[in-house]
Amino acid sequence: MCQSSFSKRKRLITPSQYSRVFGEPVKFYQPGFMVLCRKNTENTPRLGLAISKKKLRLAVDRNRIKRLARESFRTQLHGNSVDIVLLARNPIINMDNTQILKQLNWLWRKINQQEW
Repeated sequence: MCQSSFSKRKRLITPSQYSRVFGEPVKFYQPGFMVLCRKNTENTPRLGLAISKKKLRLAVDRNRIKRLARESFRTQLHGNSVDIVLLARNPIINMDNTQILKQLNWLWRKINQQEW
């Protein structure tokens, strides 16, 4: 398997995993995103995406955001054992890929700097 893939170990999959993060999160904000984080018992960071149809009507837009978020997460976040849920906010629809990646990289830096 390719080492640059986004394996199941690095994803939040079950509703209980999402509920745990939504329960008592540490929150970070950017104009296009809200990130909810919580320390996990795994040895790896895990990402969950909650990109709703209410915020992004077209599937192509939702998929673009998810693809950018996964790639950015895979390349930027290392070490911290934290569960992360990424939520889209309204201004995201007007942003291009460069702006989105800039915001995501800022969020990952904040998470890496956080004391867990």
